[in-house]
Amino acid sequence: MTDDELKRLNKILRQKNTSETVANRILILKDMDANHPPVKTYKQCASDHGISEPTITNVVRKFVNEGLDATIKLKRSINSDNAQRKVDGRVEAKLLEVACGPVPKGHSRWTLRLLEA
Repeated sequence: MTDDELKRLNKILRQKNTSETVANRILILKDMDANHPPVKTYKQCASDHGISEPTITNVVRKFVNEGLDATIKLKRSINSDNAQRKVDGRVEAKLLEVACGPVPKGHSRWTLRLLEA
């Protein structure tokens, strides 16, 4: 890894909005970088960061095959922005109102089937 790439990774790592997944990938890349010692083994990296060895292998493989940008970019489903909530605030409020109220006669507690009705 070049010095510029390392600076870029450190900058991303310092940002508050960096996800845990991206941060872990950056830490793996920094630990495995042969150009910037000390280089850790897979087991050392796994125990230091609480990451499994297969995850480390996958990150290193992705870096070698696809490059830095592909490694630190999260894959998102194209439908993730279009997914609609099944329950909005009004429905949730109504559900809580019913669930916190008295239990129907003949029942000892609320069940999902009772709440459905």
